[in-house]
Amino acid sequence: MEKTILTTAEINKNLLLYTPGHQLSKETRQRNLSDSQSLDRLSKMSREQQAVQQARKAFLTGRSKPLDYRIKQLQNLKRFIKEKTTDIANAMRKDLHKTANATQLFEILGLEGEINLAVSKLAEWAAARPVNKNLLTIADDVYIQPEPLGVVLIIGAWNYPIAVTLQPLVGAIAAGNAAVVKPSEVSSHTAKVMELLPLYLDPEMYQVVTGGVPETQELLKQRFDHIFYTGSSTVGKLVMEAAARHLTPVTLELGGKSPCYIDKNCDIRIACRRITWGKYMNCGQTCIAPDYILCESSIQDKVINEIQKCIQEFYTNDPKSFADYGRIINQRHFKRIMALTEGSTLAIGGDSDESECYIAPTVLRDVTPGSKVMQEEIFGPILPIIIVNGLKEAIQFINEREKPLALYIFSSSKKVIKQMISETSSGALVANDCLVHFSISDLPFGGVGNSGTGRYHGKYSFDQLSHLRSCLIKKLNMEGVNQMRYPPHTTEKLRWARVLLLKQVNLARWRQVAQVAVIAAMAAFVVQRFLRR
Repeated sequence: MEKTILTTAEINKNLLLYTPGHQLSKETRQRNLSDSQSLDRLSKMSREQQAVQQARKAFLTGRSKPLDYRIKQLQNLKRFIKEKTTDIANAMRKDLHKTANATQLFEILGLEGEINLAVSKLAEWAAARPVNKNLLTIADDVYIQPEPLGVVLIIGAWNYPIAVTLQPLVGAIAAGNAAVVKPSEVSSHTAKVMELLPLYLDPEMYQVVTGGVPETQELLKQRFDHIFYTGSSTVGKLVMEAAARHLTPVTLELGGKSPCYIDKNCDIRIACRRITWGKYMNCGQTCIAPDYILCESSIQDKVINEIQKCIQEFYTNDPKSFADYGRIINQRHFKRIMALTEGSTLAIGGDSDESECYIAPTVLRDVTPGSKVMQEEIFGPILPIIIVNGLKEAIQFINEREKPLALYIFSSSKKVIKQMISETSSGALVANDCLVHFSISDLPFGGVGNSGTGRYHGKYSFDQLSHLRSCLIKKLNMEGVNQMRYPPHTTEKLRWARVLLLKQVNLARWRQVAQVAVIAAMAAFVVQRFLRR
């Protein structure tokens, strides 16, 4: 939210700077002059600079460190999504043609779950974490202490503008950071609702900056302690480049072409049902949607027929008039997606209406690796089918391309699934379903290689946005043990160093042994007392 910028004249008037008519003390005049100069510098800053500076100033007060403060902010964030449910639903309807129920199901429920988990587990996550010791440090306190990073920039995406923007914010708050939130300007109505966040959260600690590319570029010029970006690989490279200027660590949740292999021996009807749901949800605008199908030629027609049946079941014979079928976010993306179908053979769908940004659920058959639709992430309701000659060729096809954010395999054979796991690499692998791994907070969500770096969800969000500080607390005694490290470095000292440094001490095991010994001693005492009677 923009702040009122005072002119220098107004500042001078408000601060009553020294003039012949004002008899102020020297200290007051100096303090007022300092305040005036600070406000004058502030007036020359961009809105983005002001937001970052205010967030950092608030963070340096230390008020975000107590867990009670963090929990209160998380509860206020939950209150925001509860009280603004109608506003959020209306905005999502305008931006992406989502129904209120779909907004609850795919945007709000997961976010509420993340908040509830963070509140219930925060004390455990933030506590010192003991580590194994060696004999040299057996008498010392050795542990990992999570601490806040500082000011985090969160750049959200437009396809799930609430979930993928506010879930990282949950982690930032839980870890004790200040944050600047930049919603995507593409989902403009939802971004407008996000501007209300400072009414619920600490308005100095948690800033919201709206706007387009210029505002994002200005934010990226500032120094942050971590940048969390969700979006395309192309923009991800620019974010990483900007972050490198300040040696700022990044979490990049990107995307790519997520393959979906269908084994000819699986239950094709159920496989196609789950693929249809995963592909056409949100009109295909999901970063982990199946991007293309790999299967053998012998089952291609059956796959097409089953997907056709599922489209009719889910969206009726007229998806355009069906409430739960979405729209492409804008005409620029509409034209991009439609251009991808050029030169390919339609098997299902193909209908479109540019004025409504409508593209019907579409399947392309006999697609070749060189087709336009295979050159970039589709991010729309177009599903190409590529023919491969079995599992080995499917694995080769996947490995010849960038590592995907998700990889899907449908098979009844555990051996086939294990082979896919062992011989490929991806952000996640899901067998016999699509998308559902995103809903499990105990699974880290993130990419690898071109599909992203870093991970979040649940405790992974907390750890990603914390500094895991190594702590070793020694006492100023037992100096004799240290003699081995002081010169001269003799053979005898080296022998002792080898023992003390390389011998790991499993304290948990020793505690178990001690407990067993105590129980055994107590049992022996009781038996002895009994036998004496």
